[in-house]
Amino acid sequence: MNLFDIKNKVIVITGGGGVLGGEMATYLLANGAFVIILGHRDTTVNSGLEKLKKISDNVSGYVCNALDETSLKEVSDKIIAKHGKIDVLINAAGGNMPGATIGVNQTIFDVNIDDFKKVVDLNLFGSILPAMVFGKEMANNKKGVIINVSSMTAQSAITRVVGYSASKAAIDNFTKWLSVELALKYGEGLRVNAIAPGFFIGNQNRDLLIDKETGNYTDRGDTIIRNTPMKRFGETDELNGTIHYLCADASKFVTGVVLPIDGGFSAFSGV
Repeated sequence: MNLFDIKNKVIVITGGGGVLGGEMATYLLANGAFVIILGHRDTTVNSGLEKLKKISDNVSGYVCNALDETSLKEVSDKIIAKHGKIDVLINAAGGNMPGATIGVNQTIFDVNIDDFKKVVDLNLFGSILPAMVFGKEMANNKKGVIINVSSMTAQSAITRVVGYSASKAAIDNFTKWLSVELALKYGEGLRVNAIAPGFFIGNQNRDLLIDKETGNYTDRGDTIIRNTPMKRFGETDELNGTIHYLCADASKFVTGVVLPIDGGFSAFSGV
C-alpha cells in the first residue's frame, strides 16, 4: 500500500488560477489527482486551465466567489454531479491590500479600516465559507481533507502587515477549531490542517522585499534573510511536498496542526 498515493482524489483549490494555487494544481495534477480550480475571474480560470490541460485532462475550473455562499453551493453541486465526491479542499485564495499595510512613514492609526475589513474577509471568510460548503459534502461521506493557508505573520508580530496578520492568526484558530469539531461530530475520516509558508517572493510582496531600481533586497528583505537560518527565500514548489503529505493517507492521524514551511524562520530567535 502506497500511503502517498493521491491518484483519482478529487481536489478543489480556491484561488487555483493564482501563483500559489496554480503551483499546487500543477503538482497535484501531475501526480494523478482530479483537480478543480476556482477563481473569481473567468480570465484567471481560463488561463489556469490552458496551462493545466497541457499536463492532464483531469482538470476543470469554475468561476466562483469564495465570499458568496450561493456561488460556492452552485459549484459544489456541479462537482458532486460530475465526480460524486470531494476528497480535498485547499483554501489557497487570499491576499493583502495596500490600505491594510502600514507604510514606512505611517503608524497603526493611518490604516484604512475598510481595506483592513476586506483583507480579513478575503483571508478568513474566504476560507470559512468554502470549508462550510465543501466540508458539508465531506461530512456526508464521513471522509475528506481541508487544508488552509496560514502564514508566518500569524505566529509573531511581523511589522506593517497588520490586516494580513490578523486574518491569518484567525485562520490558525479556525483550523484547530474545525479539526476538533469535524472529528468529534463526523469521525476520524475528516481532517483539517494548515500550512504556514515563510517568505516567498510573489507579486503581492515583491516591492516590500526587492528594490525596484537596484534589484537588491530592501531593508525588510535583508532582515528576513538574517532571521531565516537557510538564508534564502522559499520557492513556490517547495510547498508541494507538504501539501501532498496532508492530502494523502500518510497523514491520516494528523489533524489540527499548522505546519511551517519557512526555512527555519519560526525556530530562530535571531541570536
